[in-house]
Amino acid sequence: MKSRKRPLKRPLILRIALALTVLAAMLLVYLDALVSTTFSDRRWEIPASVYARPLELYPGLTASADDVAEELALLGYRSVATPSAPGQMRRQGERIDLYTREFRFPDELRPAGRLSLEFSSQRLERLRSGGTGLPLYRLEPVQIGGIYPRHQEDRLLLKLGQSPASLRQALLAVEDRRFYQHWGISLTGIARAAWVNLRAGRLVQGGSTITQQLIKNYYLTRERSFSRKLTEVVMAALLELHAEKDEILEAYLNEVYLGQDGPRAIHGFGLASRHYFDQPLEELALHQQALLVGMVKGPSLYNPLRHPERARARRDVVLGVMRAENLINEAEYRVAIAMPLGLSQRPRIMNSFPAFLDLVRRQLRRDYREQDLGAAGLKIFTSFDPRLQRQAEASIQTVLDGLDPGGELQAAMVVTSFGNGEVRAMIGGRQPRFAGFNRAVDAVRPVGSLIKPVVYLTALEEPERWTLASPLDDSEFSVELDPSNRWSPANFDQQSHGTVLLHRALSQSYNQATARLGMELGTERVRATLEQLGVEREQPDVPAMLLGAGGLAPLDVASLYQSIAAGGFNLPLHTIRDVVAADGTLLQRFPLAYEQVASTRAIHLLHYALREVVQEGTGKIVYSELPAGFAVAGKTGTTNDNRDSWFAGFAGDLLAVNWIGRDDNAATGLTGATGAARVWSHFMARASAQPLAYRVPDGVEHFWVDEASGKLSGRSCADARLLPFVAGSEPTERGPCARTSDRIIEWFRELF
Repeated sequence: MKSRKRPLKRPLILRIALALTVLAAMLLVYLDALVSTTFSDRRWEIPASVYARPLELYPGLTASADDVAEELALLGYRSVATPSAPGQMRRQGERIDLYTREFRFPDELRPAGRLSLEFSSQRLERLRSGGTGLPLYRLEPVQIGGIYPRHQEDRLLLKLGQSPASLRQALLAVEDRRFYQHWGISLTGIARAAWVNLRAGRLVQGGSTITQQLIKNYYLTRERSFSRKLTEVVMAALLELHAEKDEILEAYLNEVYLGQDGPRAIHGFGLASRHYFDQPLEELALHQQALLVGMVKGPSLYNPLRHPERARARRDVVLGVMRAENLINEAEYRVAIAMPLGLSQRPRIMNSFPAFLDLVRRQLRRDYREQDLGAAGLKIFTSFDPRLQRQAEASIQTVLDGLDPGGELQAAMVVTSFGNGEVRAMIGGRQPRFAGFNRAVDAVRPVGSLIKPVVYLTALEEPERWTLASPLDDSEFSVELDPSNRWSPANFDQQSHGTVLLHRALSQSYNQATARLGMELGTERVRATLEQLGVEREQPDVPAMLLGAGGLAPLDVASLYQSIAAGGFNLPLHTIRDVVAADGTLLQRFPLAYEQVASTRAIHLLHYALREVVQEGTGKIVYSELPAGFAVAGKTGTTNDNRDSWFAGFAGDLLAVNWIGRDDNAATGLTGATGAARVWSHFMARASAQPLAYRVPDGVEHFWVDEASGKLSGRSCADARLLPFVAGSEPTERGPCARTSDRIIEWFRELF
């Protein structure tokens, strides 16, 4: 007998249907909660905008018309016949007329306005607005980057009204004509896409509305599947229930993906405008707007930097749609379609300075509260100087290309204003645009003779024992570190120089004399001085530390020499001037306390010796670039087997630290003088405008001293040198020439 299949019981069918309904409802509730609770937050999740220093213009400013024109070019000012709108300029020889943009500084809202600049002999002679002379005017600062809290995407947030109406109209005409009529889903678009997909046998077209595209970018992957598409449709409908149309369009304008710049994604029309045209979105011409709208369909396919012809063809399609929809007239269409792409020919500046931005990130965490930094729309005003950065990059490239055409050498550089501790420029590697290992902050290498001024300063802090004229023994010696290990320092020239005066031992960088002095002082005292001068990185408590065996990064060295250059005052190096919240509130930072850590008199004596280093010592190569009368001070540094080449020095306005070496720590064949000092002098000769002043502090007096013996001498005596001394510490014994001079003076007095 045949068995019969029993029919499925109806209650079971109902239970399955009910379970599926409950699951669907739960999924719907989850998706609704996801959309409703995160859309607003995600819409405003943007990076903090990071700005360079503003260029302050005033009569007498040392700057040429070329310098200011270059700054305006970085700001995206366009050359026109007559400036009539913000962001426009005209240059006629030594005169620049411009129409500035409105900008909110931390302390004021500066309106847009007309400005005229007249230059003469590398100086700004006259500064006027509407025919009225001005004492000072701040140009808006260049935005150099965006610091995003969680990933490598940027936004340049725009309100809906800040985007050109013509761009919004073009976007809707091309991407979603019925945006303001549908509920997040276009049934005709879905039907059309379904037909195409059915014929292709796979999912090749989406038929997405702008709302759906926004949902995909915000919440979903780029996977092509029917389940993901269904989720997208449901979430789009839910979003339309919770948000206004203008809110959705505004979010889309700030979210849409428009290309890639290395690891950095270009999201939003505002950032894309800066990236491709180096102009604010509201200043773009019609043909430029159409180009960006055309890229929405395929940012890689229509990338104008890689595929200009393809991008132009797509742009013209957009212009054609705008003409067909009567968004523009025939004349506007003809003019726009005849225009070139209009891309910026200048290197893009946003996030082009990864080493400096890396330091900004670190110092934000150091100096500000975490809860304050989580707010959207922050503006970070920094000390970054684009002009100094460009010159630093040019100096490294020029010198290293001559030394190492093969590209094996690496370099790092830190530039500061030592008077206030601001970092003005930074280079983390030979390829300064590469956001990789930041050698300026993280490359900890032996510093060699750069450490020697710390040894000598420790001694000069005891003027009753040590002066610039104190005799030092520069002969061979050795120290037993353990029964099987002896330390025997040797001079670079492998020669001993007998008894030398202290100032000469430093200027000629004699290892033996320095090591003997350091051992007499004690390594603990020298390490304490190093710490007082601002070096936080721990150094080894071994005799070789006295000659720079301990490791420091270029930023550590800059902190050390900043304290020396600033007269013995230690102020932590910093990049951030102000952080302003979206509502204009100035955020308070943790206090950056400064303190005097060395005697101004001892520092003055050290400055004398460091000037001697570059005038007649190991660093005299710097005057192959610098004018002979331009006073600077500095010190060379070379490590064992010429692995590292260092130079640290300062003029009256800037301090710079340079390092050259190899990442594999192999020998470079360079000393501090033949490598890093050449970069330093090339840079300072073009960047510094103020020589080092020789200001004598109270309690310091000058005496003529015999160079050989360190005894008192006279102005007319052979080998006499005028040296500064802390009052009361000068030599008491007179040399033969000085005694003869005394007898002659006494004879003249008796005679007359």
